[in-house]
Amino acid sequence: MANETPLNIFKTKAFELTTAEQTLYTSTVGFTGIILGAQVSNISADPATITFILRKNNVDYVMLNQFTVPPNDAAEATTGKLVVEEGATVKAYASHNSRLNIVLSLLETSNE
Repeated sequence: MANETPLNIFKTKAFELTTAEQTLYTSTVGFTGIILGAQVSNISADPATITFILRKNNVDYVMLNQFTVPPNDAAEATTGKLVVEEGATVKAYASHNSRLNIVLSLLETSNE
């Protein structure tokens, strides 16, 4: 039993967003990812926007399109849990470099 794969793995991932599209999370083979929360914080004195995308089967589903995060404030990029099926990817980019940070709280659950 010591070598069994756990059914659930909790993770936290943090990124400083840039104007280039970044991969925030790709669901691991054999697992489904569940994003429990995606907290975006604006660490500057100016407004900045985030674009938040789910890419599945090479099709982009834009969940937030240039959503404004007020200066020195934060916002939740998801309003509920986001299921990221095996092979799907979550991506994001910002309107400006070095203004927005994002923290993902996620759970990976075994597909077995």
